[in-house]
Amino acid sequence: MERWHVIATVIACYLVITLWIGLAAGRKSTSSVQGFVAGDRNFGLLVFYFVTGASMCSAFAFLGGPGWAYGRGAAAFYILSYGALGMVPWYWIGPRVADIGRNRGFVTQAQFITGRFPSRLLSVLIASLTLVAFIPYITIQIRGAGIVIEAVTEGNIPLEIGAALAYGIVTFYVMKSGVMAVGWTNTFQGVFMITIAWILGLYLPTHFYGGVRQMFDSIASARPGFLTVPGLDGNGEPWTWAGYSSAVLVSLIGVQMWPHLFMKAFTAKNNDIIRKTTILFPTFWLFLIPVFLIGFAGVLFPEKPPTSDFVLPFMIMQTDLPPLIVGLFCAGALSASMSTGDALLHGSASVVEEDAVRLFVKLDDKQAQTLMRFLIVIVGVASYLLALGDHSSLVDLLLASYGIICQLAPTVLAAIYWKRATTIGILAGLTSGVFVTTILFVSNQLTPFGLHEGILGLLTHIPVLIIVSLLTEPQKEEHVEGFMGNKL
Repeated sequence: MERWHVIATVIACYLVITLWIGLAAGRKSTSSVQGFVAGDRNFGLLVFYFVTGASMCSAFAFLGGPGWAYGRGAAAFYILSYGALGMVPWYWIGPRVADIGRNRGFVTQAQFITGRFPSRLLSVLIASLTLVAFIPYITIQIRGAGIVIEAVTEGNIPLEIGAALAYGIVTFYVMKSGVMAVGWTNTFQGVFMITIAWILGLYLPTHFYGGVRQMFDSIASARPGFLTVPGLDGNGEPWTWAGYSSAVLVSLIGVQMWPHLFMKAFTAKNNDIIRKTTILFPTFWLFLIPVFLIGFAGVLFPEKPPTSDFVLPFMIMQTDLPPLIVGLFCAGALSASMSTGDALLHGSASVVEEDAVRLFVKLDDKQAQTLMRFLIVIVGVASYLLALGDHSSLVDLLLASYGIICQLAPTVLAAIYWKRATTIGILAGLTSGVFVTTILFVSNQLTPFGLHEGILGLLTHIPVLIIVSLLTEPQKEEHVEGFMGNKL
């Protein structure tokens, strides 16, 4: 049996196990929309920890992280910076969101926001923004799965077929079992991913250089400045501090604004679980350390991968490890992709059904779940087609998504903490922030000092929200107090 046959067999076994876990998990929830979307609000600490962590640490981290370490040096540390700090505010925001959602029956972020700022237009706008941000993020996961499978099978299973196989399975178990499948597969995938990352991250520097310290000494000697923050930009030129800092800031803000994070908050048994998970979250992010080591191990390697995002499977294939072990390592990379992709597919469908369609069409539980299953397939196919045609860096795709999603931060904070905010002010601020961000993405030569476009969007968004809110009629006191005081 050829080497790639053994590797492909191991990957196939991993996919089958994941499918079984996903389908079995569906038996643990009721057949209601609450069961499909929020898992009957019954996730304990273990599952909630891995759902939160695995949803954030995706193919961009397991493949894009090494890719940036390999191609851009110290620039990769931006990922570690925002990940370690980004969830800190969630210690206070998460329980507040969960309390309101639990008492009022909310299952999506838009329901939470429009509970404070009633508006069909706002709900549809948030649903649209969620899709705009989610599809590039799902594309990252699908493309990541295809990259791994193509590389380790020596091109015998091309990217498009490998991605279709992996995400065909993800789509199926999410469609059948909803958020319970996401929760329990994420737990399995998270354990697998962390274990593989640490083993591989320590093995490769030792195998090629004699140790981690020796590896960094060699890189520092051969490429002076490569390991010095802020590293290199996408063109291989020194990254500006403005660009680096704004990328950290927009990601730090955006990481706690993902709609699927809100949806997971609604699944927690109680607020204590959310707080404990927030405290523990940096321990999950530590898996990025060995992931970066994998990328740095390839910097001085004489042969080059097709693109920087291929560096992890490329380096694995340069070792003399048995194909069985290689297959397990690659399954770990697939875990990173699939554990986020399933959450995003589920979140996309739930958002469109709950926050857009349901506002205009009355659906019973059976009809709602049928529609969500249909939407899961549609979003999956659209993201798959985009993955085949897009050749952007995985991390660059994520940064583009963060630019949009961070625009939800002023809206969420105003809903919780600012009584004077109005629906018109929220609509004006959100629209202006998204407009500026989008224009600057399309015409990035207009962006000053290399700043991330999302930051400039926020600098427009916040004053517009404040000024328009102060110029418009305040919300009724009983409505505001009822929401903030968490009273029905």
